[in-house]
Amino acid sequence: MNGEHAVFAKAGWRLLPFMILLYLGCFIDRVNVGFAALSMNADLGFSPEIYGFGAGVFFWGYFLFEVPSNLILARVGARLWIFRIMLTWGAVSMLTALVSTSTQFYSVRFLLGLAEAGFFPGMVFYLTLWFPAAIRARFFALFLIAVPLSGVVGGPISGAILSLGDVGGLKDWQWLFVLEALPALVLSFAVLAWLPDGPERAPWLSASEKNIIAARLAAEPAPVHTSFLKLLADPRLWFAILPYFGLVIDTYGLNFWLPQIVKAMGFSNFETGLMVALPYLVSIAAMYLTARSSDARGERIWHTAIASAISAIGFAIAAFAPDNTARFIALTVASAGFYAAVGLYWTLPTTLLGGMAAAGGIGLINAVGNIGGFLGPVIMGWFTQTTGDYRSGLAALAGVTVVVAALTLVLGRLLPLRGDARVPN
Repeated sequence: MNGEHAVFAKAGWRLLPFMILLYLGCFIDRVNVGFAALSMNADLGFSPEIYGFGAGVFFWGYFLFEVPSNLILARVGARLWIFRIMLTWGAVSMLTALVSTSTQFYSVRFLLGLAEAGFFPGMVFYLTLWFPAAIRARFFALFLIAVPLSGVVGGPISGAILSLGDVGGLKDWQWLFVLEALPALVLSFAVLAWLPDGPERAPWLSASEKNIIAARLAAEPAPVHTSFLKLLADPRLWFAILPYFGLVIDTYGLNFWLPQIVKAMGFSNFETGLMVALPYLVSIAAMYLTARSSDARGERIWHTAIASAISAIGFAIAAFAPDNTARFIALTVASAGFYAAVGLYWTLPTTLLGGMAAAGGIGLINAVGNIGGFLGPVIMGWFTQTTGDYRSGLAALAGVTVVVAALTLVLGRLLPLRGDARVPN
């Protein structure tokens, strides 16, 4: 057992830092529009509704190509396909610096979604090729730490770029898109050298270590589905999408608007970047500690539902807080809660999936769920423009998260969860 633990730890240390770095670049390019909006909206005359729609339309492109992209990855291998994804998304993200009309803004955001489609579910599928279900939560959570980490790293960097002002004929927000797209372009070539298609292709594993991983994965309980087409007829898959849909509404409803909410508290662009990093820093700790607790207890449902409920409380307090300090602390709690829930969520539907069903099913869940990424910023934009205040939008997010917690408890009754991960009778 100690030898087995050492092998999985070795694989984790070799893969996770690089995968986190890749997703960090991905997520910064996806959400840096929230910082660009601090000056871009005024320069281009974008209203809250135009901005909210443009920020969210990314997810329609993502939705359309997500499943095909993940099925292609399963056939050609992660190394080649992740290289393609990163190269194209870096190029399209840089093109955002050239937009001057709302139509161009919508078009580039849609194309960015097409380019990036398949990256996240591809990485989730990739982890299932390396780590058994019993320890998967901590590795999922470690990988997903890249999402809040993008706020910790990207927030101060974005604030610093914006504080430079206009240079060389480009606006500050244009420099933001240009400079923050460069890491994706560079890292795309690193993928070819660093990311093996699976344990059997890893030159840094010995033959005995490869055999240990293969034997442990072969001993896993058989998945319910290995055929993607049969999976589509299982209503449990479609129900499993619902709580994720709500969590994605929360994630992007807050991520795309948090810089504007914080700046409205009276901070400069640079100070906003530093302040926005704090909720994400707390979220990283929440994701890791919740995942370790879940793995240690073999329990998924209650951990996910309670984290969602805590997030709902945070959103509700933020909506009605009497001052900026209380609102900022409440938003930090909300962020920590839904990020912890997202980190655990992916341990749930993967109990249904194996083979091509895993690739297609993970892609489908993420594709449909990420339509919530369109709705989140649109909901916030509509409420902000209608009421002139962010609070009503935050109250709506609180309601969404209450529903997520309830749906998670129902999902625990439906899925073939192992050990004591079910909701007790």
